[in-house]
Amino acid sequence: MEIDSLKKTFFISPTFGSITFQQVFEKIIEFVKEEPTKNYSLIVGSDSFPGEETVFVTAIIIHRKGSGGRYFYRKIKYEKMNNLKLRIFTEASLSLEIAEALKKKLSENGVSRLPVEIHIDVGKNGATRILVKEVIKMIVGSGYIAVTKPDSFGATKVADRHTN
Repeated sequence: MEIDSLKKTFFISPTFGSITFQQVFEKIIEFVKEEPTKNYSLIVGSDSFPGEETVFVTAIIIHRKGSGGRYFYRKIKYEKMNNLKLRIFTEASLSLEIAEALKKKLSENGVSRLPVEIHIDVGKNGATRILVKEVIKMIVGSGYIAVTKPDSFGATKVADRHTN
């Protein structure tokens, strides 16, 4: 997804309500500037819920290590998807799209020092264990840090909270 198409996309913030991708980016920069000497992680994670339609939620989290953070999310509905592999790869693709747009905005604004992690909803146990290597290769091959269960809270806690 290009930044131009993200201009029409709204994210929800528990703190700021409905905001644009540009505003999300500005809020991230403001948050970092509040305490610039702290360490930060910029996390993107997606999760899905298959119901009548399949709901995908992608979360952007700015984590100030040891001092909390802020998050923003967007919801997209697709037709019902029963195939687990397709859902997991769609989640990873949605996260990569947002991560790419963030990385581009960061480099344009001279803030490229923020590392971008992609949290994926796969782990060594459960139904997704057969997909772990493939999904990690997809994320790492795209130039990002891949974080899996049980550490992938961006997908398994934050995005998951908003799938219903």
